[in-house]
Amino acid sequence: MEADEIDWNRTLREQWEFHWKHQLRARLEGLTDDEYFWSPVPDAWSVRPRGSSTAPVQLGAGDFTMDYASPQPVPSAFTTIAWRLGHVIVGVLAARNAGHFGAPAASYETWEYAGSAATALDQLETQFDIWLAGVGGLGDAGLRAPIGEKEPFPEMPMAELVLHIHHLSEVCLLRDLYLHTKPATNGANR
Repeated sequence: MEADEIDWNRTLREQWEFHWKHQLRARLEGLTDDEYFWSPVPDAWSVRPRGSSTAPVQLGAGDFTMDYASPQPVPSAFTTIAWRLGHVIVGVLAARNAGHFGAPAASYETWEYAGSAATALDQLETQFDIWLAGVGGLGDAGLRAPIGEKEPFPEMPMAELVLHIHHLSEVCLLRDLYLHTKPATNGANR
């Protein structure tokens, strides 16, 4: 099969779906609130009840805010699973769903961050479903089109943005670290 005969839209969408259904979703199953908020290092950025953060900036519109700073600290702040999921839900999916696929407006400043692991996973699943539907409607021309001024690299083709999925691997790594560091809280005897 020649490269120009490949249904790139289907191929990219199936990569997301396969990654989600056969790797990520199973890895996130049973995520507890303790894991969600766990900080393996002091002063890690997280999602916290409004008013309880010591970070220079607290983003969010609801009862929970996400830690942030501008400019970014050097070295970068260590982040919890709660922070990483907030970043994926809002920055990688919801804001892009709004910008590219007509979903409701979303930003780090206006998002209502999840106060529990279950709520965060529900938000993730909702935004993921919107993303997949949007990607499914792009077609070949939409995948080749520049993503435009809505993104930091406006000349980049939409297909490259579709492939931007690495952040959930970081969540899985933090979950592994938790499971191997805190065996008494997860029921395992390691």
